[in-house]
Amino acid sequence: MSGRATHSTASTCCYCGVGCGVLIEHDGERILGVSGDPAHPANFGKLCSKGASLHLTGDLTARALYPELRLGKGLGRTRTGWNSALDHAAEVFADTIREHGPDSVAFYISGQLLTEDYYAFNKLARALVGTNNIDSNSRLCMSSAVVGYKRSLGADAPPCSYEDIEQADTLLIIGSNMAYAHPILFRRLEAAKADNPEMKVIVVDPRRTDTCDLADLHLAIAPGSDVALLHGVLHLLLEQGRIDHAFIAAHTEGFDSLQTLVADYPPARVAELCAIAETDLRQCADWIGSSPRFLSLWCMGVNQSTAGTAKNAAIINLHLATGQIGKIGSGPFSLTGQPNAMGGRETGSLSNLLPGHREVANPEHRAEVAAYWGVDRLPETPGLSAIELFDAVGSGKIKALWIACTNPAQSMPDQHKIHQALRDCPFVVVQEAFTTTETCRYADLLLPAASWGEKEGTVTNSERRVSRVRRAVAAPGEARADWAITCDFARRLEARLPATAVDLFAFTNPEQLFEEYKVLTRRRDLDLSGLGYALLEARGPQQWPFPEGARQGTTRLYGDGHFPSANGRARFITEAYQPPREQRDERYPLTLNTGRLRDQWHGMSRTGTAARLFAHVEEPLLGLHPQDMAQRQLQDGALVEVRSRRGVLVLRVQVDSSLQAGQAFLPMHWGDRFLKGLGINALTLPAFDPLSRQPELKHAGIEVQAIDLPWTFQALIEGDVQQRLEALRPLCELSLIHI
Repeated sequence: MSGRATHSTASTCCYCGVGCGVLIEHDGERILGVSGDPAHPANFGKLCSKGASLHLTGDLTARALYPELRLGKGLGRTRTGWNSALDHAAEVFADTIREHGPDSVAFYISGQLLTEDYYAFNKLARALVGTNNIDSNSRLCMSSAVVGYKRSLGADAPPCSYEDIEQADTLLIIGSNMAYAHPILFRRLEAAKADNPEMKVIVVDPRRTDTCDLADLHLAIAPGSDVALLHGVLHLLLEQGRIDHAFIAAHTEGFDSLQTLVADYPPARVAELCAIAETDLRQCADWIGSSPRFLSLWCMGVNQSTAGTAKNAAIINLHLATGQIGKIGSGPFSLTGQPNAMGGRETGSLSNLLPGHREVANPEHRAEVAAYWGVDRLPETPGLSAIELFDAVGSGKIKALWIACTNPAQSMPDQHKIHQALRDCPFVVVQEAFTTTETCRYADLLLPAASWGEKEGTVTNSERRVSRVRRAVAAPGEARADWAITCDFARRLEARLPATAVDLFAFTNPEQLFEEYKVLTRRRDLDLSGLGYALLEARGPQQWPFPEGARQGTTRLYGDGHFPSANGRARFITEAYQPPREQRDERYPLTLNTGRLRDQWHGMSRTGTAARLFAHVEEPLLGLHPQDMAQRQLQDGALVEVRSRRGVLVLRVQVDSSLQAGQAFLPMHWGDRFLKGLGINALTLPAFDPLSRQPELKHAGIEVQAIDLPWTFQALIEGDVQQRLEALRPLCELSLIHI
């Protein structure tokens, strides 16, 4: 120990959308430990395995410390100064815009950025560059929920609070393994059920996950059949007269059309489509229909689908039909995947959005934002969503790409296409805290960013609660805060673009960005105008809306039955069940599902630096049902070749009795750093929902067969995991497994 005094700084966890408060123990230079903040209303002092290990994930050998630049694709990057790096980037972007137009450049950003970072990027893209080609990795996790809320309720606003979990009588958990993905909320649910044994928990999931251990009813539906199930439940509620006709008449529209549709989903048909027992379907409907307080919770298993928006709508339909919204312990509650995906949605960080829950396609919205920013107009041309954006990179339409705080070379589907696009793009900027990500390999310019514990700002969690993120220590090397990098670049680009507004980016601290941004939310559904850093310091985290003059945030929405739609009514959405894009066939007879591990986070850029977090699961393993193992004469732990229409991987297989026959499961986290062949998403398909543009990462056709390799090599890695793996990687290159 150094002998320096230790301090405690309150901040917010950088992992999932629960938004837990943390206390960072540090000596001013190093982070020494972390504990839960007992004063934070999201977690009341509790932390999950990932959050409790945050202080172990600061491996300096994995960090980006200095700007690095290369002047040719075949060259290595060399260290440079910030001025040279940003001047070069500004020259390239300015030249590209002048020669090819503003839509020849794009920005791909992240739900792990702070709200202030998000706002800076949005202003840069729309006001200065003049493009809507800015999208976020939230496209991969929450965009179907965004569309679902907007279509049904009029605005992208989860209407519930975490306390509703404790107050509900019946909970429907669908497409979410809460025990792994949102552990602190799951702990709250466990405690609530222990206190109220009469509470009913229904879990809908093709796998039997740890979340199912708490379930009174587990519906192991056929993958992708969620819409059929939900229509079947509504069919039974109608049949049993368990519909709130007064609420429907007073506060909704479109019910007659939906009623006609669900008539075609009788119990026998739904049971067959979903591969469940009809008695279980009836039990589910009975508990929902008889419950005074009905709450639904969902996440990626619903959203990551070519029918993601239809699934969201079908969930919300149940709440509107029963009047179970705007009440304590009731409502449709989407659980956000990333720590600030909500902040990204609020600031307009999807290609079709603008700040303050505005729409690019709406001329009035564009004019409002343009006037506030002091520019003549905002671009009208629709921006490209994530899949379309990388397609445009691959085709040469986008010639300069800026990637910040995300790792598309691991997280996007159809990885061979993504890697080729990044390889061919004339100029790739990667703004990143960790040099070990797969995407960093393709950076022509690498800009070192500050990470958790090193930056200031705000985030919004799943229950609309805005929390402060506080700096405990300085960033290592020459790493800088994301907003500062973005604004510094923007000022240099501003000077190189003719006839542009000036001083758009005269920010010297993140609070200035928040103060400018919040005005764009005034009198909008998400009104943040009453919030500020001083208020958050004095009163703690607050839920929006929080308009000027408010004394506290808003616990739940729509209690008065008024919705933020044009006519004040919620809308029933009528969409028939559509099966997933890839069905089983003779060549690919297994359905691959992907999901989370308990102790790892996304692409493991941070968690992958802590040896402790590999103790639960230490390598990528493909799970198969015992019947599918026996049919292929596979032994537990055997090496297998996994093949889809897009790629091939070699990895070990294990018996997984949580699955149904014909299904397979792989954790989503393993990329090319850990698994030769470009990682898990070499197998997944880029098909996406037509409205949300969210890809179907949960459903792909595969085949599995034994593979006989001449030798295997095993190594025990301790200490700096990423560094050791990188040193061992050349040995793996001896493999001659090709597609």
